[in-house]
Amino acid sequence: MNDAPTPGVAHFLAQTDTVGWVLFVILMAMSVASWTVILVRLILQVAQKRRSRAFRQELEAQSSLADFVGTRPADPLEEPFSWLMAELSKADRSAEALAQRAQTLMDRIAARLENGLTLLGTVASTAPFVGLFGTVWAVYHALVAIGMTGSAGLEQVAAPVGEALIMTGLGLAVAIPAVVGYNLIVRGNRLLLSDLNGFAQELIEDFTLAGSGRR
Repeated sequence: MNDAPTPGVAHFLAQTDTVGWVLFVILMAMSVASWTVILVRLILQVAQKRRSRAFRQELEAQSSLADFVGTRPADPLEEPFSWLMAELSKADRSAEALAQRAQTLMDRIAARLENGLTLLGTVASTAPFVGLFGTVWAVYHALVAIGMTGSAGLEQVAAPVGEALIMTGLGLAVAIPAVVGYNLIVRGNRLLLSDLNGFAQELIEDFTLAGSGRR
């Protein structure tokens, strides 16, 4: 019966050196950071959709915009539709001034929506290379051990190489969720900005009519 230890993460951590530990900690930190951003942003997007839907329904039930213009929410990412409407209501009622103000507000919201995306993109692009570096480092140590023992049999090579590939697997395990999360968040942001652009155009038309006294 073969009592040789089965290569795995625990065995790798027990056998690796300082460099291996540092790379493992870096990958774990990347994973925690990326999952935090993914969960927070996706939860926020779901909450935004619910609040925005309720806001639009309440707005449609009002007889006039003047009855519904309220105070601006503290965070435009929490209630972007309400925030945009409150800000536009304070601007000059000419179509040109409203359009310029709306574009400025949309740019501010778009910039806020990008928070965390740089981190996800960085993790997605660098985590595989961190894992690859760990693989190269582990293979290097395996080759040194083979050179010192003078034996390159399957039993001497299989375990070290298996442990080395663990780092590649960890790198991919960190990068893949970051890529998927990045794409989901970008798509959600794009849909939100598209809805906001349409909403802004509606407000500009309504505010322009109200300002000219025709509504």
